[in-house]
Amino acid sequence: MLRTMGFPGQYLQGPKALLELGSLLKKMGFRRPLTLCDAIVSEKVWPCASAAISDAGLAGERIEFPGECTKSAINALSVEAKAHDPDVIIGLGGGKTIDSAKGIAANLDIAVVICPTIASNDAPTSRLIVLYDETHRVAGVEYLKSNPVAVVVDTEIIAQAPARFFAAGIGDTVSKKFEAAQCKSAHGNNSFGTPPLGTALLLANAAYDTLIKHGPAAYDAIANGRLDEQVESVVEATVLLSGVGFESGGLSLAHALIRGLTSVPTMAAMLHGELVAFGTLVQLLVEQRGESELAELLGLLRAVNLPTTFRQLGQTDPLSPEEMMTIVNATLAAPYSKNMNPPLTAERLQESLLAADRVGAAALSQSLV
Repeated sequence: MLRTMGFPGQYLQGPKALLELGSLLKKMGFRRPLTLCDAIVSEKVWPCASAAISDAGLAGERIEFPGECTKSAINALSVEAKAHDPDVIIGLGGGKTIDSAKGIAANLDIAVVICPTIASNDAPTSRLIVLYDETHRVAGVEYLKSNPVAVVVDTEIIAQAPARFFAAGIGDTVSKKFEAAQCKSAHGNNSFGTPPLGTALLLANAAYDTLIKHGPAAYDAIANGRLDEQVESVVEATVLLSGVGFESGGLSLAHALIRGLTSVPTMAAMLHGELVAFGTLVQLLVEQRGESELAELLGLLRAVNLPTTFRQLGQTDPLSPEEMMTIVNATLAAPYSKNMNPPLTAERLQESLLAADRVGAAALSQSLV
């Protein structure tokens, strides 16, 4: 049986990596780069990127990301981008900016280079384009023809972002070990439509091990304005290992729950990685993992201030029966929910959602003592 993995063409990570952007573009043969970034990134980061592009003898032009990654917004941006006749799109910013840049590249059938300014998720390395609707709910997923031709991760810029974003990247990554394992166990396919290679599971496992070993200390460093080797290790895990691991290893319940949790308006505004972190706790309970594994996961989530209860996800009132069924039905409707062995049932999912809230609340109360 054929098995497929995907990788970005090149991956650069380290302090001041963005200064290499222009020379990288030139070496890859691009002549007309166009950058997508939002207003804040335009003010704080674009001058550095623009200078790097100009120093390589290229014209640095940009267009502004409007704030939401919807199909209509991407189509409008594509019209605006086409007027510049670019041969490569650069996504400079967070997850939705990155996915919008991918969407423009797909519409114009050109390459894309990704330069994340936060490490809140593993979008940079993958072909996936996550689309939202006007109410911030996940509306669907589309794909590039191939992975980004380059990913440039400037850890000095990453370290300047609020610690909440860094923690969200840990939350988005912590699930991949368990999701890839379930995808394989359930004979599911990865995002390339094939069973995963063992290498993808090795990367997903390595990402988890890195978070357990270095996550709390790296989070503390970011919270205190420091950039050190533990931060570098965690960024590599949350951007590269997690990105390749999920795309080539496959996803399961923790990401299927994004559809369910964001179907309740109070939780829809939470960061992707915060929702995945709670979803991972739910998945471990569905799998009936042992107490030591639950304690290890909860210890990491609490150490980096990731949510372990519905209240921390913004749901201050107990979920009504109607809200619970909305979450359950939307989750089971997500394709990733099929990658569970044994098959997931509505009853088991509801029980595990409530159990996750209980054990999460208990872990929270212990950490406050």
